[in-house]
Amino acid sequence: MYIQTTSRRFADRKVERFERNITKRGAVPETNSKKGSDYPVGPILLGFFVFVVVGSSIFQIIRSATSGGMA
Repeated sequence: MYIQTTSRRFADRKVERFERNITKRGAVPETNSKKGSDYPVGPILLGFFVFVVVGSSIFQIIRSATSGGMA
C-alpha cells in the first residue's frame, strides 16, 4: 500500500492561510454593513397601507356615530 502524504510546503501554505483568516475574524468593513436608510417597503406601498388603515378607522368612526354608538 502506498499512502501519499501532504507536502510540507502545501501544509505550511494551508496553515498560513488559516492563521491569516483567524486574525481577520470580526474585522468586517463598514461598506458591507447595512445602513438603515434603506426601507424594505417602498414609500408608495407604505402610503397606501397608511391610507387603508386610517381610512378604515375613519369609516368605522363615522359608521358608529351614525348608528348611535351601538355596534
